[in-house]
Amino acid sequence: MNVTPKDLLDAGVHFGHQTKRWNPRSKPYVFDHRQGITIIDLGKTHELLAKASAFIEDTIANGGNLLFVGTKRQAQDIVREAATATAMPYCVDRWLGGTLTNFATVKKSIAKFKKYQQMETSGDLAKLPAKEAAVIKREMARMQRNFSGIADMTGLPAAMFVIDGNHEKIAVAEAARCAIPCIGLIDTNSDPTALSHPIPGNDDAVKSIRIIVETIVEAVQSGLAQRESRRTARGQADLRAATAAVAEAAGVTDETGETGGADLGKTEPPADTDPETTEGEEAAKPAAKKKPARKKIAAPKDAVETDAETE
Repeated sequence: MNVTPKDLLDAGVHFGHQTKRWNPRSKPYVFDHRQGITIIDLGKTHELLAKASAFIEDTIANGGNLLFVGTKRQAQDIVREAATATAMPYCVDRWLGGTLTNFATVKKSIAKFKKYQQMETSGDLAKLPAKEAAVIKREMARMQRNFSGIADMTGLPAAMFVIDGNHEKIAVAEAARCAIPCIGLIDTNSDPTALSHPIPGNDDAVKSIRIIVETIVEAVQSGLAQRESRRTARGQADLRAATAAVAEAAGVTDETGETGGADLGKTEPPADTDPETTEGEEAAKPAAKKKPARKKIAAPKDAVETDAETE
């Protein structure tokens, strides 16, 4: 983040609302009350802006999208330019109730809007009766105001950025109900506890809005760059893994092209086989065991002498 507290001071971010209109919950971010005007502590504003930028950068790097919301007259053009530059969804004309909490129905309406646009492009709309075509064109004009910024949003955003949380209280409430982190520029008349990442500052002056939005855009672009680098690194890792798998299947062990097959000359024969046997011959079977010979029993001496006398 390249913004300093001096830059915030020059842009008039420190000017709050009148003291009679301030919200007591914004007291931790108030520096002083002077001539009936609340002065915002720019040190805390700079610190919270840095935390919000880091959170947005990490969210975008992980593949999420940021929904820009700014329907105030002072913020419409700035928010539209920022969202268009980063290819992020936005809402600047009117917050359509249920955009987040009833996104399934909104998605069907967006599909219908795209169908009408396709009919107009192909020339099928001109073939319809004049009265029916006029009804469809009026409905398309209304849909253009409501869905122009979110026509390409296929799912709920990972985070939302708003200008003036008090003015966009319906959008903030829907984000809280859908458990979507909400970052916003809020003045002293707003409740900072309604947002997950509040940025206290002047939300009525064009200069103040612009410097905060430019900082958020910088964080989004940094997150997109990190996402692309991670995607490239992941693709290279997958390519290396696929190459290694193909090489292993082909029997290649390294980049020199040497085969990784077994060396038959170094293979030792099994312990129970004759090492002199040639390849393809069966090992000799072990010799059959012979039965032990019976021992002859010598005749007793007395019997021998008796036989001799008889003779």
